[in-house]
Amino acid sequence: MTNDINLILEQLKIASSNPSWSTGQSHGAQQSAETIASISPVDMQKIASVGVLVNEEFQLVVEKAQEAFLVWRDIPAPKRGQVIRDFGESLRAKKKELGTLVSYEMGKSVQEGYGEVQEMIDICDFAVGLSRQLYGLTIHSERPSHRMYEQWHPLGIVGIISAFNFPVAVWSWNAALAMVCGNVCIWKPSEKAPISAIACQNLLTEVLGKHGLPDGISSLIHGDYKVGEMMTKDSRISLISATGSTNMGKAVATTVASRLGKSILELGGNNAMIISNHADLDTALPAAVFGAVGTAGQRCTSTRRLIIHEEVYDDFKEKLVNAYQQIKIGNPLDERNHMGPLIDKDATISYLNTIEEIKKQGGTFLIEGKVLDEKEYSSDCYVKPCIAEVEPTFEIIKKETFAPILYIMKYKTLEEAIHIQNNVPQGLSSSIMTTDLREAEIFLSHRGSDCGIANVNIGTSGAEIGGAFGGEKETGGGRESGTESWKAYMRRQTNTINYSKDVPLAQGIKFDLS
Repeated sequence: MTNDINLILEQLKIASSNPSWSTGQSHGAQQSAETIASISPVDMQKIASVGVLVNEEFQLVVEKAQEAFLVWRDIPAPKRGQVIRDFGESLRAKKKELGTLVSYEMGKSVQEGYGEVQEMIDICDFAVGLSRQLYGLTIHSERPSHRMYEQWHPLGIVGIISAFNFPVAVWSWNAALAMVCGNVCIWKPSEKAPISAIACQNLLTEVLGKHGLPDGISSLIHGDYKVGEMMTKDSRISLISATGSTNMGKAVATTVASRLGKSILELGGNNAMIISNHADLDTALPAAVFGAVGTAGQRCTSTRRLIIHEEVYDDFKEKLVNAYQQIKIGNPLDERNHMGPLIDKDATISYLNTIEEIKKQGGTFLIEGKVLDEKEYSSDCYVKPCIAEVEPTFEIIKKETFAPILYIMKYKTLEEAIHIQNNVPQGLSSSIMTTDLREAEIFLSHRGSDCGIANVNIGTSGAEIGGAFGGEKETGGGRESGTESWKAYMRRQTNTINYSKDVPLAQGIKFDLS
């Protein structure tokens, strides 16, 4: 680990020499003997270790959250917004340091690391405005001298389970909105990227302290799926927001539903871009390439399938292969590189297994994939992005592999292309490249994409704060970060006020006691 990274850890108040870090310590609980080491895929160096949560610690964390909720819910929403505003300012001050740490711990390019922190800043700004807009409706009553309205109240404790590919941004999407709505949060980050989470927690705890607020408003816990199970089974946690694989989401949904809790699920994506014969191919090319290789193909919105019209198929295929030859792979902290490593050895094994399965099913590789030389790259997690020609009927293309593997296939008609795109279990993001207005409108209509996100003349990858993020089918149906997403973090209450001297009943019912 370089001296620059050690300096960043110090600036973010993380001591890499400390053998472990556990949230439970700050609440006075006994530290767990088990630890998880965060190993950077960039150079396989250990960043730091974290203590794994045990049940005693978990009980204490939840109790502290319950106590903090009683304080936090009584603070007016605009003042809660001020706290979130100050957290956003803290992120602005540490954007470079936190973005670099995210890049080093997860392996994404440093510019993507900065972009992830900017998403956090943006959601804080969004939440500040929202703090004065938690509106309910006024409803006309059928009974004379009655007024009806609805209002929204905080749920209580919100549990957030985040994934390694966006180790901090997705937490902030949930936490900023949940907190401004009056909730407190318990966060379990991915065990593959826990140190970036500690940096965020340190910044937020400092802000809470400056406002004289209890640190239980935001708690951080570490561990594997067993810690996630503690959260999902606990009825004191009103809402679980979970980001990860479809299999993980199904387990979370089942457990939370069994206790009639609430959940927000952001799960797998298998995203396609349709490239029309009316497309501007020079616009389509960078969108397709970044969508496929950005974050080494480890975004839930990564472009995994290109569905290309037969008239432009050969032309675009040639452009695509030429563009792939220019991709620079290497240390993501070097801004000249386009792509860093996969997250760990397990990810490279999954990548290699998928390549073998493509070959078995009859796919042809335009650019072969392989694991790059460990001696040259100081890590065995760097891989070559590959392109495979496939048929739409191949089973392998219906599965999501978190790696830079791009499938390309032909289509004849727009209806055929839309059917190919929709004919997968997932439904997160989608895109069409076309200059034909009719094609664009059909793609966005009820006859078009069945995904939660549908774009025209931009790629599948990425999200903008303000637009609700999420998808359908096995993507889970959840929505985060935009429009009316805040309502998921609150409970709706309908109120009726009678200001007459009578008690008329609804629907004209008579109840005469005389």
